[in-house]
Amino acid sequence: MGLPLATDLPAVEFDAAPGTPDDPIGERVASNLLRLRAKRNLSLDGLARLSGVSRTMLAQIESGRSVPSIKVLSKIAQGLKVSVAAFLDDRAFEGVAVLPARDSKRLVSGDGAFVSRALFPFDVSRQVEFYELRLKGLATEHSTGHAPGTQENLVVAQGVLEISVNEERFLLGTGDSILFYADQPHSYRNPADSEAVAYLVTTYAERLD
Repeated sequence: MGLPLATDLPAVEFDAAPGTPDDPIGERVASNLLRLRAKRNLSLDGLARLSGVSRTMLAQIESGRSVPSIKVLSKIAQGLKVSVAAFLDDRAFEGVAVLPARDSKRLVSGDGAFVSRALFPFDVSRQVEFYELRLKGLATEHSTGHAPGTQENLVVAQGVLEISVNEERFLLGTGDSILFYADQPHSYRNPADSEAVAYLVTTYAERLD
């Protein structure tokens, strides 16, 4: 009996590529898969049943021996009920984070007139940050400027704010917004006698670590 021809062999579909030493993506996927599976108290067999991905392949991915395709990663994500991005994040973020107001990080000026509340996990470095700003009546908050290329996008939610950028002044009422480079001296001034509230998105040119 002769050997089978290549055309007689069943087709094999490869859904994972071999891992390579010091592969940061493979290592990240592997560690996040292990963390997410352990958090849900799932065995490899249990996750295999939920995701439709074989136990063998899951073990190879979790050990870093294989890097899954997007198709396979999507199946595993569905089985674990997380975003695909959860496997690529290096900050243990699963796609949803609830931030109770009582736990928010607040930065308060020395006189207590200015309060900045972080609306994101403050202990997690990121390129974009989101803040709630509160400035008491007739108060002013100064900034010497942030890292080169930093931008600020601010919208006034309550009251009035005067924004100064390199001594050029812009008066904003409720609902007005402004976008400017914040790598230069700027300040926020409340010309009214009642509290002003604004929301600020700060975008850095590079991710802060």
